[in-house]
Amino acid sequence: MLNILLVEDNDRLRPALRAGLDATGSLLVTQECARGEDAPALCNVQKPDAVLMDVQLAGSWNGIATAVQLRREWPRLPVVFYSIQDDDDYYRQFRKSGILSHYAYVRKSNYLLPEMIAPLLQDAHAGKSFIDPDIEERVQQVQLRDESSPLDYLEPNEQAVARLLALGHTNEQIAARLGFKDKRTIARVNGQIYTSWSLNDTETDEKVARLRAALIYRLNRFIEWDKSGTPRVQNERGQWVDWDGD
Repeated sequence: MLNILLVEDNDRLRPALRAGLDATGSLLVTQECARGEDAPALCNVQKPDAVLMDVQLAGSWNGIATAVQLRREWPRLPVVFYSIQDDDDYYRQFRKSGILSHYAYVRKSNYLLPEMIAPLLQDAHAGKSFIDPDIEERVQQVQLRDESSPLDYLEPNEQAVARLLALGHTNEQIAARLGFKDKRTIARVNGQIYTSWSLNDTETDEKVARLRAALIYRLNRFIEWDKSGTPRVQNERGQWVDWDGD
């Protein structure tokens, strides 16, 4: 039988979870608390075999921050996270936490029945890991958005041209700096940059596209412009919103 530390700030859900887990016959909730900050002290009294923890908690530590603190003292302490929140910040924190094994991360709505949680706790205790496919997809989306740069869409020579373009050089000056004899080569490279950054709208003249490319390069973030010329950027949830220049 595994001894479980339950960290859940919902005063109604916590006793129901405890009763359900105890009823499995393979798990026993020996400790519980509502705040992540209280978990280390409980582990000092009695180290649990595994921790079952909501990601959103009362107090200043969420479940992920709590797990990081616990694993400083007890490396690879098995943890099963559950959450109803679809929040980029949680997924970002989870990815940056560096948790590699002895864990599961699932949606509360999909896996919170005791008969579904019990195998996850047992697997985490055995060193296995599991992440809900829906959550894994969202974690990857956040990672891609965080790590993606407009420059990743350009080849090295295109990056060199974009840098000089952003410095305000003309095609002739760029050609001279990069050792091209024909400035038309730079125009062709510019065209590829505009295509890669979705700036080659037929209604946008070259001067406007050039200015927008320079702005994207300097800010190192994707910007799109609607038909009225309003710039838009992606927020932390991946939604395109009007950009005010900040």
